Amino acid sequence: MMTREIAHRKLNFGLGVLAVAVAIACIVGAQSLLQADRLITQQVLAAKQAKVETAIAAKQAEVEKAGAALQDAMRKQMLGLGFNVLILPEGQDVSELLLDGGLSATMPEDYVNRLAESKIVTINHLLPSVTRRIHWDEADLDVILVGTRGEVPIMHRGLKKPMLDAVAPGKMVVGYEVHTKLGLSEGDTVTLMGREFTVSTLHPQRGSQDDMTVWIDLGQAQEMLGLENLIHAILALECGCAGDRITKIRKEIADILPGTQVIERYSQALTRAEARNYAKQAAEEALQREQQAGEEWLARETEARTDLEQRHAGLASVLVPVVVGASALLIGLLSYVNARQRREEIGILRAIGLQARQIMIVFLSKAVVIGLVGGLLGAATGLAVLLLIGGDDAASVPAAEVIRSGSVSTMLLMAVGLAPFLAGLASWIPGVIAARQDPAIVLQGE
Repeated sequence: MMTREIAHRKLNFGLGVLAVAVAIACIVGAQSLLQADRLITQQVLAAKQAKVETAIAAKQAEVEKAGAALQDAMRKQMLGLGFNVLILPEGQDVSELLLDGGLSATMPEDYVNRLAESKIVTINHLLPSVTRRIHWDEADLDVILVGTRGEVPIMHRGLKKPMLDAVAPGKMVVGYEVHTKLGLSEGDTVTLMGREFTVSTLHPQRGSQDDMTVWIDLGQAQEMLGLENLIHAILALECGCAGDRITKIRKEIADILPGTQVIERYSQALTRAEARNYAKQAAEEALQREQQAGEEWLARETEARTDLEQRHAGLASVLVPVVVGASALLIGLLSYVNARQRREEIGILRAIGLQARQIMIVFLSKAVVIGLVGGLLGAATGLAVLLLIGGDDAASVPAAEVIRSGSVSTMLLMAVGLAPFLAGLASWIPGVIAARQDPAIVLQGE
């Protein structure tokens, strides 16, 4: 009876299938587009994240390379400056060094070993010394006598190449003005304070107190000056640390050697080295700003995509219920019209013995078929539209990827399963009205 009814009233059946198909296509299409939005958002943000990370990585490599070059340049600058930190006894008047070129206050020679065995990080290349301005009686010349030994390495930093070669016992290194006035040559033998020394090195002109200086072994200088196990100063090379260098150095040394003072030398040249450090800091700050700008850009992109998804979701939340409601209403109306058109037929069927329940089954089975056929057609239509508008460019994602996603697959199953139920529900009231008609009244034409 149901199949004959469908074959007899094709228009009614076709309109019902169309109504269900439109509703299901709308549901599937809306869900697919929302899922496509989510996938596009992931794709776009991932691409932008990769772009930002690539740019930051390139900038990071550039900063690290520049930093390494700056660090190397600073190291060479520092080495070129020579020893630029002078550690003196606390009671030493610095003006004595500046005016006379010599020192008088002393401290234990063991201080240099205490520094070497500490964890100090702000200085390196330790050189203990004694320094005194004397009259070289044998040459009738005022000179600055400096006694030094080999550099003392800071143990936790490992061995480093010495900045200066140690003056061997019995040898003498002579400044420019001294060897020029005395006409000395390397290999000459000279007498100083009653001791003989061999000239090992002649320094070129430096334009400083060094030109009037002679260097000998520290132990011999201590014996000659009566300063056994005592020193006047410890020279050092400061590290390339940023910021207020001398304050950091003074703090570290004060913790290790209380009762000392720290003097920084050649500050003008160090300012140039510090300028390199500031350049490195500026590059690092620029990198931080670029990282922050990248994060802000990603945040704006995320907000824009989220806003677009919310607008699409809002539209779907209005459109889908309206279309589904209209489709249900149309199915109900078609079922009611069908029941009115078959009024006499229903009366005859009831008169020959069909029960109301059987009449209801005929109506509802037709509605279920309408829902099943319409659901399949609607799902196919929604997927076909998705395939037509899908793509692989930057503004879309492959339709197959959308279909494979869990939310769309679940929605397809639900749509095909719910369509017969909703169609049957929409036909329930017209079916009940038709099944409850009194056959006697219907056959009398009332």
